[in-house]
Amino acid sequence: MIDLRLLREDPDRVRASQRARGEDVALVDALLSADERRRSSGVRFDELRSEQKALGKLIPKASGDEKAELLKKTGQLAADVKAADAEQHEADEETKRLALQLGNLVHPDVPVGGEEDFVVLETHGTIRDFAAEGFEPKDHLELGEALGAIDVERGAKVSGSRFYYLTGVGALLELALVNAAIAQATEAGFIPMLTPALVRPRAMEGTGFLGQAAENVYHLEKDDFYLVGTSEVPLAAYHMDEILDADKLPLRYAGFSPCFRREAGTYGKDTRGIFRVHQFDKVEMFSYVLPEDAENEHQRLLDWEKQWLTALELPFQVIDVASGDLGSSASRKFDCEAWIPTQGKYRELTSASNCDSFQARRLSVRLRDGKKVQPLATLNGTLCAVPRTIVAILENHQLPDGSVRVPDVLRPYLGGREFLTPVAK
Repeated sequence: MIDLRLLREDPDRVRASQRARGEDVALVDALLSADERRRSSGVRFDELRSEQKALGKLIPKASGDEKAELLKKTGQLAADVKAADAEQHEADEETKRLALQLGNLVHPDVPVGGEEDFVVLETHGTIRDFAAEGFEPKDHLELGEALGAIDVERGAKVSGSRFYYLTGVGALLELALVNAAIAQATEAGFIPMLTPALVRPRAMEGTGFLGQAAENVYHLEKDDFYLVGTSEVPLAAYHMDEILDADKLPLRYAGFSPCFRREAGTYGKDTRGIFRVHQFDKVEMFSYVLPEDAENEHQRLLDWEKQWLTALELPFQVIDVASGDLGSSASRKFDCEAWIPTQGKYRELTSASNCDSFQARRLSVRLRDGKKVQPLATLNGTLCAVPRTIVAILENHQLPDGSVRVPDVLRPYLGGREFLTPVAK
Protein backbone atom coordinates (compact mmCIF):
# COMPACT_ATOMS: atom_id res chain seq x y z
CA MET A 1 0.00 0.00 0.00
CA ILE A 2 1.40 3.37 -0.95
CA ASP A 3 1.37 6.47 1.26
CA LEU A 4 -1.94 8.27 0.61
CA ARG A 5 -0.27 11.60 1.33
CA LEU A 6 2.05 10.98 -1.60
CA LEU A 7 -0.98 10.11 -3.73
CA ARG A 8 -2.64 13.42 -2.87
CA GLU A 9 0.54 15.48 -3.30
CA ASP A 10 1.86 13.86 -6.50
CA PRO A 11 -0.89 11.89 -8.29
CA ASP A 12 0.93 12.19 -11.62
CA ARG A 13 3.81 10.12 -10.23
CA VAL A 14 1.36 7.41 -9.21
CA ARG A 15 -0.36 7.54 -12.61
CA ALA A 16 3.02 7.17 -14.32
CA SER A 17 3.82 4.16 -12.14
CA GLN A 18 0.52 2.49 -13.01
CA ARG A 19 1.11 3.19 -16.69
CA ALA A 20 4.61 1.68 -16.50
CA ARG A 21 3.16 -1.45 -14.90
CA GLY A 22 0.53 -1.75 -17.60
CA GLU A 23 -2.13 -1.37 -14.91
CA ASP A 24 -5.35 0.69 -14.78
CA VAL A 25 -4.48 4.40 -14.51
CA ALA A 26 -8.13 5.28 -13.76
CA LEU A 27 -7.70 3.55 -10.41
CA VAL A 28 -5.62 6.53 -9.24
CA ASP A 29 -8.49 8.99 -9.73
CA ALA A 30 -11.01 6.60 -8.20
CA LEU A 31 -8.78 6.31 -5.13
CA LEU A 32 -8.30 10.07 -4.92
CA SER A 33 -12.07 10.54 -4.99
CA ALA A 34 -12.65 7.87 -2.34
CA ASP A 35 -9.94 9.37 -0.14
CA GLU A 36 -11.55 12.82 -0.42
CA ARG A 37 -14.93 11.35 0.59
CA ARG A 38 -13.27 9.57 3.50
CA ARG A 39 -11.65 12.74 4.75
CA SER A 40 -14.69 15.00 4.27
CA SER A 41 -17.05 12.46 5.86
CA GLY A 42 -14.63 12.21 8.79
CA VAL A 43 -14.72 15.99 9.25
CA ARG A 44 -18.53 15.96 9.01
CA PHE A 45 -18.73 13.20 11.64
CA ASP A 46 -16.40 15.06 14.03
CA GLU A 47 -18.41 18.28 13.67
CA LEU A 48 -21.70 16.53 14.40
CA ARG A 49 -20.25 14.66 17.38
CA SER A 50 -18.89 17.92 18.78
CA GLU A 51 -22.30 19.56 18.37
CA GLN A 52 -23.96 16.55 19.98
CA LYS A 53 -21.67 16.74 23.02
CA ALA A 54 -22.23 20.48 23.41
CA LEU A 55 -25.98 20.01 23.24
CA GLY A 56 -25.81 17.24 25.81
CA LYS A 57 -24.30 19.71 28.30
CA LEU A 58 -27.17 22.18 27.80
CA ILE A 59 -30.04 19.77 28.41
CA PRO A 60 -29.59 19.37 32.22
CA LYS A 61 -29.70 23.16 32.59
CA ALA A 62 -32.83 23.66 30.46
CA SER A 63 -36.50 23.28 31.36
CA GLY A 64 -39.96 23.47 29.83
CA ASP A 65 -40.26 24.22 26.13
CA GLU A 66 -36.56 24.92 25.81
CA LYS A 67 -35.71 21.45 27.12
CA ALA A 68 -38.26 19.83 24.83
CA GLU A 69 -36.75 21.63 21.84
CA LEU A 70 -33.26 20.58 22.84
CA LEU A 71 -34.34 16.97 23.25
CA LYS A 72 -35.95 17.09 19.80
CA LYS A 73 -32.76 18.47 18.32
CA THR A 74 -30.77 15.81 20.18
CA GLY A 75 -32.82 13.08 18.53
CA GLN A 76 -32.19 14.54 15.09
CA LEU A 77 -28.49 14.95 15.83
CA ALA A 78 -28.24 11.33 16.95
CA ALA A 79 -29.67 10.25 13.60
CA ASP A 80 -27.31 12.58 11.73
CA VAL A 81 -24.32 11.28 13.69
CA LYS A 82 -25.28 7.68 12.93
CA ALA A 83 -25.65 8.47 9.23
CA ALA A 84 -22.33 10.34 9.15
CA ASP A 85 -20.61 7.46 10.92
CA ALA A 86 -21.99 5.01 8.33
CA GLU A 87 -20.89 7.28 5.50
CA GLN A 88 -17.41 7.61 7.00
CA HIS A 89 -17.13 3.84 7.42
CA GLU A 90 -18.29 3.21 3.85
CA ALA A 91 -15.84 5.77 2.44
CA ASP A 92 -13.02 4.32 4.55
CA GLU A 93 -13.74 0.78 3.34
CA GLU A 94 -13.89 1.94 -0.28
CA THR A 95 -10.57 3.75 0.12
CA LYS A 96 -8.94 0.64 1.58
CA ARG A 97 -10.40 -1.58 -1.14
CA LEU A 98 -9.06 0.64 -3.92
CA ALA A 99 -5.70 1.23 -2.19
CA LEU A 100 -5.13 -2.54 -1.99
CA GLN A 101 -5.52 -2.75 -5.78
CA LEU A 102 -2.79 -0.19 -6.43
CA GLY A 103 0.71 -1.52 -7.10
CA ASN A 104 3.84 -0.19 -5.44
CA LEU A 105 5.51 2.84 -7.01
CA VAL A 106 7.96 1.74 -9.67
CA HIS A 107 11.54 2.84 -9.02
CA PRO A 108 12.62 5.51 -11.55
CA ASP A 109 15.57 3.40 -12.77
CA VAL A 110 13.42 0.38 -13.67
CA PRO A 111 13.25 -0.33 -17.44
CA VAL A 112 9.73 0.21 -18.76
CA GLY A 113 8.03 -2.63 -20.60
CA GLY A 114 6.97 -6.26 -20.35
CA GLU A 115 8.61 -9.58 -19.59
CA GLU A 116 11.10 -9.38 -22.47
CA ASP A 117 12.15 -5.75 -21.84
CA PHE A 118 14.58 -6.46 -18.99
CA VAL A 119 18.11 -5.04 -19.00
CA VAL A 120 21.14 -7.29 -18.48
CA LEU A 121 23.34 -5.76 -15.76
CA GLU A 122 26.07 -8.38 -15.33
CA THR A 123 27.22 -11.73 -16.67
CA HIS A 124 29.23 -14.22 -14.61
CA GLY A 125 30.98 -17.52 -15.28
CA THR A 126 31.85 -19.33 -18.49
CA ILE A 127 29.35 -21.24 -20.61
CA ARG A 128 30.70 -24.69 -21.44
CA ASP A 129 31.27 -25.60 -25.08
CA PHE A 130 29.98 -29.16 -25.10
CA ALA A 131 30.69 -29.55 -28.81
CA ALA A 132 34.35 -28.78 -28.18
CA GLU A 133 34.29 -31.36 -25.37
CA GLY A 134 32.99 -33.93 -27.83
CA PHE A 135 29.52 -34.77 -26.52
CA GLU A 136 25.90 -33.65 -26.68
CA PRO A 137 24.56 -32.49 -23.27
CA LYS A 138 21.59 -34.36 -21.84
CA ASP A 139 18.74 -32.48 -20.24
CA HIS A 140 18.16 -32.59 -16.49
CA LEU A 141 15.34 -35.14 -16.66
CA GLU A 142 17.35 -37.67 -18.67
CA LEU A 143 20.28 -37.16 -16.30
CA GLY A 144 18.08 -37.28 -13.20
CA GLU A 145 16.36 -40.50 -14.23
CA ALA A 146 19.69 -42.17 -15.00
CA LEU A 147 21.03 -41.07 -11.59
CA GLY A 148 17.93 -42.43 -9.85
CA ALA A 149 17.35 -38.87 -8.64
CA ILE A 150 14.09 -37.72 -10.29
CA ASP A 151 10.82 -39.60 -10.86
CA VAL A 152 8.16 -37.51 -12.64
CA GLU A 153 6.24 -40.50 -13.94
CA ARG A 154 5.18 -41.63 -10.47
CA GLY A 155 4.75 -38.02 -9.39
CA ALA A 156 2.15 -37.61 -12.14
CA LYS A 157 0.55 -40.96 -11.21
CA VAL A 158 0.11 -39.90 -7.59
CA SER A 159 -0.57 -36.15 -7.88
CA GLY A 160 -0.89 -35.17 -11.55
CA SER A 161 1.23 -33.16 -13.95
CA ARG A 162 3.99 -30.86 -12.62
CA PHE A 163 4.55 -33.05 -9.55
CA TYR A 164 7.61 -35.23 -8.97
CA TYR A 165 9.61 -37.33 -6.55
CA LEU A 166 13.25 -36.67 -5.67
CA THR A 167 14.73 -40.08 -4.93
CA GLY A 168 18.08 -41.38 -3.76
CA VAL A 169 20.84 -38.88 -4.57
CA GLY A 170 18.12 -36.45 -5.74
CA ALA A 171 16.73 -36.25 -2.22
CA LEU A 172 20.25 -36.01 -0.80
CA LEU A 173 21.07 -33.24 -3.28
CA GLU A 174 18.07 -31.20 -2.12
CA LEU A 175 19.10 -31.59 1.52
CA ALA A 176 22.65 -30.61 0.65
CA LEU A 177 21.47 -27.49 -1.18
CA VAL A 178 19.20 -26.45 1.68
CA ASN A 179 21.87 -26.99 4.32
CA ALA A 180 24.54 -25.16 2.31
CA ALA A 181 22.19 -22.26 1.59
CA ILE A 182 21.16 -21.95 5.25
CA ALA A 183 24.83 -22.11 6.26
CA GLN A 184 25.69 -19.22 3.94
CA ALA A 185 22.71 -17.20 5.16
CA THR A 186 23.51 -17.85 8.82
CA GLU A 187 27.12 -16.81 8.27
CA ALA A 188 25.80 -13.56 6.74
CA GLY A 189 23.76 -12.85 9.87
CA PHE A 190 20.33 -14.20 8.89
CA ILE A 191 18.23 -15.95 11.52
CA PRO A 192 17.16 -19.41 10.19
CA MET A 193 13.37 -19.91 10.19
CA LEU A 194 11.05 -22.83 9.47
CA THR A 195 7.80 -21.13 8.52
CA PRO A 196 4.12 -22.12 8.22
CA ALA A 197 2.94 -23.22 4.77
CA LEU A 198 -0.67 -22.24 5.56
CA VAL A 199 -1.53 -18.60 6.27
CA ARG A 200 -4.63 -16.53 6.91
CA PRO A 201 -6.03 -14.21 4.22
CA ARG A 202 -4.57 -11.06 5.76
CA ALA A 203 -1.02 -12.38 5.52
CA MET A 204 -1.47 -13.27 1.85
CA GLU A 205 -3.23 -9.99 1.03
CA GLY A 206 -0.74 -7.97 3.05
CA THR A 207 2.20 -9.20 1.02
CA GLY A 208 0.44 -8.43 -2.26
CA PHE A 209 -0.37 -11.96 -3.46
CA LEU A 210 -4.16 -11.63 -3.72
CA GLY A 211 -4.13 -9.06 -6.50
CA GLN A 212 -2.72 -9.89 -9.93
CA ALA A 213 -0.98 -12.99 -8.49
CA ALA A 214 -4.17 -14.49 -7.02
CA GLU A 215 -4.67 -16.88 -9.94
CA ASN A 216 -1.51 -18.74 -8.90
CA VAL A 217 -2.48 -19.12 -5.24
CA TYR A 218 -4.03 -22.27 -3.73
CA HIS A 219 -6.96 -21.46 -1.42
CA LEU A 220 -8.46 -23.92 1.06
CA GLU A 221 -11.98 -22.51 1.06
CA LYS A 222 -13.38 -24.70 3.85
CA ASP A 223 -10.81 -23.41 6.35
CA ASP A 224 -10.06 -20.06 4.65
CA PHE A 225 -6.33 -20.72 4.57
CA TYR A 226 -3.89 -20.11 1.74
CA LEU A 227 -0.94 -22.29 0.78
CA VAL A 228 2.09 -20.03 0.43
CA GLY A 229 3.95 -19.73 -2.84
CA THR A 230 7.02 -18.50 -0.97
CA SER A 231 8.09 -18.13 2.66
CA GLU A 232 8.21 -14.39 1.93
CA VAL A 233 4.54 -14.40 3.02
CA PRO A 234 4.91 -15.78 6.57
CA LEU A 235 8.21 -13.90 7.01
CA ALA A 236 6.59 -10.57 6.05
CA ALA A 237 3.67 -11.26 8.38
CA TYR A 238 5.92 -12.42 11.25
CA HIS A 239 6.00 -8.91 12.75
CA MET A 240 2.48 -7.96 11.63
CA ASP A 241 0.86 -5.33 13.91
CA GLU A 242 4.15 -4.77 15.75
CA ILE A 243 6.32 -1.72 16.37
CA LEU A 244 10.04 -2.53 16.17
CA ASP A 245 12.76 -0.37 17.72
CA ALA A 246 14.93 1.31 15.10
CA ASP A 247 18.12 0.23 16.87
CA LYS A 248 17.10 -3.45 16.41
CA LEU A 249 17.17 -3.08 12.61
CA PRO A 250 18.08 -4.57 10.27
CA LEU A 251 16.33 -7.83 11.07
CA ARG A 252 17.20 -10.57 8.60
CA TYR A 253 15.52 -13.98 8.37
CA ALA A 254 16.26 -16.99 6.15
CA GLY A 255 13.08 -19.02 5.78
CA PHE A 256 12.81 -22.59 4.54
CA SER A 257 9.41 -23.84 3.45
CA PRO A 258 7.48 -25.82 0.88
CA CYS A 259 5.98 -23.56 -1.80
CA PHE A 260 2.80 -24.12 -3.83
CA ARG A 261 1.90 -22.46 -7.14
CA ARG A 262 -0.90 -23.16 -9.60
CA GLU A 263 1.25 -22.02 -12.53
CA ALA A 264 -1.90 -20.66 -14.17
CA GLY A 265 -1.34 -19.32 -17.65
CA THR A 266 1.66 -21.58 -18.30
CA TYR A 267 -0.15 -24.36 -20.18
CA GLY A 268 2.38 -26.11 -22.41
CA LYS A 269 5.30 -24.15 -20.96
CA ASP A 270 8.23 -25.99 -19.31
CA THR A 271 6.22 -29.19 -19.05
CA ARG A 272 9.25 -31.49 -19.18
CA GLY A 273 11.02 -32.30 -15.95
CA ILE A 274 11.03 -30.23 -12.77
CA PHE A 275 11.76 -26.68 -13.90
CA ARG A 276 8.16 -25.43 -13.47
CA VAL A 277 6.21 -27.38 -10.84
CA HIS A 278 3.27 -26.97 -8.47
CA GLN A 279 5.19 -27.80 -5.27
CA PHE A 280 8.82 -27.18 -4.39
CA ASP A 281 11.07 -26.22 -1.48
CA LYS A 282 12.91 -22.93 -1.20
CA VAL A 283 15.28 -20.96 1.02
CA GLU A 284 14.22 -17.30 1.09
CA MET A 285 16.00 -14.28 2.55
CA PHE A 286 13.86 -11.55 4.10
CA SER A 287 14.94 -8.19 5.55
CA TYR A 288 13.29 -5.53 7.71
CA VAL A 289 15.28 -2.29 7.40
CA LEU A 290 15.11 1.46 7.84
CA PRO A 291 13.46 3.03 4.77
CA GLU A 292 16.58 5.01 3.93
CA ASP A 293 18.65 1.78 3.84
CA ALA A 294 16.34 -0.14 1.52
CA GLU A 295 18.30 0.40 -1.71
CA ASN A 296 21.58 -0.62 -0.09
CA GLU A 297 19.93 -3.71 1.38
CA HIS A 298 18.58 -4.57 -2.06
CA GLN A 299 22.14 -4.62 -3.40
CA ARG A 300 23.27 -6.72 -0.42
CA LEU A 301 20.59 -9.34 -1.12
CA LEU A 302 21.68 -9.48 -4.74
CA ASP A 303 25.32 -9.87 -3.68
CA TRP A 304 24.42 -12.84 -1.45
CA GLU A 305 22.56 -14.47 -4.35
CA LYS A 306 25.55 -13.92 -6.65
CA GLN A 307 27.82 -15.43 -3.97
CA TRP A 308 25.57 -18.51 -3.83
CA LEU A 309 25.42 -19.08 -7.59
CA THR A 310 29.16 -18.52 -7.89
CA ALA A 311 29.76 -21.12 -5.16
CA LEU A 312 27.63 -23.56 -7.18
CA GLU A 313 29.92 -22.82 -10.16
CA LEU A 314 27.01 -21.87 -12.41
CA PRO A 315 27.21 -19.38 -15.30
CA PHE A 316 24.55 -16.72 -14.78
CA GLN A 317 23.42 -13.23 -15.65
CA VAL A 318 21.79 -10.52 -13.52
CA ILE A 319 18.85 -8.64 -15.00
CA ASP A 320 16.92 -5.52 -14.02
CA VAL A 321 13.31 -6.71 -14.37
CA ALA A 322 11.03 -4.49 -16.46
CA SER A 323 8.13 -2.58 -14.90
CA GLY A 324 5.36 -4.76 -16.28
CA ASP A 325 6.91 -7.90 -14.80
CA LEU A 326 7.61 -6.70 -11.25
CA GLY A 327 4.63 -8.01 -9.33
CA SER A 328 2.48 -5.63 -7.32
CA SER A 329 4.64 -5.30 -4.19
CA ALA A 330 8.10 -4.69 -5.69
CA SER A 331 9.35 -1.25 -6.65
CA ARG A 332 12.40 -2.85 -8.26
CA LYS A 333 13.52 -6.43 -8.80
CA PHE A 334 16.79 -8.04 -9.83
CA ASP A 335 16.77 -11.62 -11.14
CA CYS A 336 19.73 -13.96 -11.41
CA GLU A 337 19.29 -16.29 -14.37
CA ALA A 338 21.43 -19.40 -14.74
CA TRP A 339 22.47 -20.81 -18.11
CA ILE A 340 20.58 -24.00 -19.01
CA PRO A 341 22.63 -25.78 -21.72
CA THR A 342 19.88 -27.85 -23.36
CA GLN A 343 17.60 -24.81 -23.59
CA GLY A 344 20.40 -22.59 -24.88
CA LYS A 345 19.35 -19.66 -22.71
CA TYR A 346 19.42 -18.16 -19.26
CA ARG A 347 16.50 -18.99 -16.93
CA GLU A 348 15.50 -17.42 -13.62
CA LEU A 349 16.90 -19.03 -10.49
CA THR A 350 16.71 -16.23 -7.92
CA SER A 351 15.01 -12.86 -7.44
CA ALA A 352 15.71 -9.94 -5.12
CA SER A 353 12.90 -7.43 -4.59
CA ASN A 354 12.76 -4.06 -2.85
CA CYS A 355 9.23 -3.52 -1.55
CA ASP A 356 9.98 -0.26 0.29
CA SER A 357 7.18 0.37 2.83
CA PHE A 358 4.47 -1.19 0.61
CA GLN A 359 4.07 -4.47 2.52
CA ALA A 360 4.79 -2.88 5.91
CA ARG A 361 1.86 -0.45 5.48
CA ARG A 362 -0.51 -3.26 4.54
CA LEU A 363 0.64 -5.44 7.46
CA SER A 364 1.04 -2.59 9.96
CA VAL A 365 4.71 -3.26 10.68
CA ARG A 366 6.29 -0.06 11.97
CA LEU A 367 9.49 1.19 13.54
CA ARG A 368 9.99 3.50 16.49
CA ASP A 369 12.85 5.98 16.27
CA GLY A 370 12.72 8.16 19.36
CA LYS A 371 9.14 9.46 19.52
CA LYS A 372 8.56 8.95 15.80
CA VAL A 373 6.62 5.88 14.61
CA GLN A 374 6.55 5.10 10.89
CA PRO A 375 6.41 2.16 8.46
CA LEU A 376 9.71 0.40 7.83
CA ALA A 377 10.90 -1.19 4.57
CA THR A 378 10.84 -4.89 3.64
CA LEU A 379 12.88 -6.75 1.04
CA ASN A 380 13.04 -10.36 -0.07
CA GLY A 381 15.48 -12.48 -2.04
CA THR A 382 15.43 -16.10 -3.16
CA LEU A 383 18.61 -17.89 -2.15
CA CYS A 384 17.77 -21.38 -3.37
CA ALA A 385 14.66 -22.54 -5.23
CA VAL A 386 15.54 -26.22 -5.09
CA PRO A 387 14.18 -27.83 -8.28
CA ARG A 388 15.47 -25.13 -10.65
CA THR A 389 18.84 -25.18 -8.91
CA ILE A 390 19.00 -28.96 -9.37
CA VAL A 391 18.17 -28.49 -13.05
CA ALA A 392 21.07 -26.03 -13.44
CA ILE A 393 23.54 -28.19 -11.50
CA LEU A 394 22.78 -31.41 -13.38
CA GLU A 395 22.98 -29.80 -16.81
CA ASN A 396 26.01 -27.57 -16.24
CA HIS A 397 28.12 -30.13 -14.34
CA GLN A 398 27.35 -33.27 -16.39
CA LEU A 399 30.10 -35.45 -17.79
CA PRO A 400 30.18 -37.61 -20.98
CA ASP A 401 29.38 -40.82 -19.09
CA GLY A 402 26.18 -39.34 -17.60
CA SER A 403 27.64 -38.67 -14.16
CA VAL A 404 27.52 -35.21 -12.61
CA ARG A 405 30.36 -33.41 -10.84
CA VAL A 406 29.36 -32.10 -7.39
CA PRO A 407 30.35 -28.45 -6.73
CA ASP A 408 32.87 -28.15 -3.89
CA VAL A 409 30.45 -26.19 -1.67
CA LEU A 410 28.00 -29.13 -1.59
CA ARG A 411 30.45 -31.96 -1.00
CA PRO A 412 30.53 -31.69 2.83
CA TYR A 413 26.73 -32.08 2.81
CA LEU A 414 26.87 -35.12 0.50
CA GLY A 415 29.26 -37.24 2.52
CA GLY A 416 32.24 -36.04 0.52
CA ARG A 417 30.85 -37.23 -2.83
CA GLU A 418 32.69 -35.69 -5.76
CA PHE A 419 30.39 -37.19 -8.40
CA LEU A 420 26.80 -38.39 -8.74
CA THR A 421 26.89 -41.55 -10.86
CA PRO A 422 24.18 -43.36 -12.85
CA VAL A 423 22.53 -46.28 -11.09
CA ALA A 424 22.48 -49.77 -12.57
CA LYS A 425 19.15 -50.72 -14.09
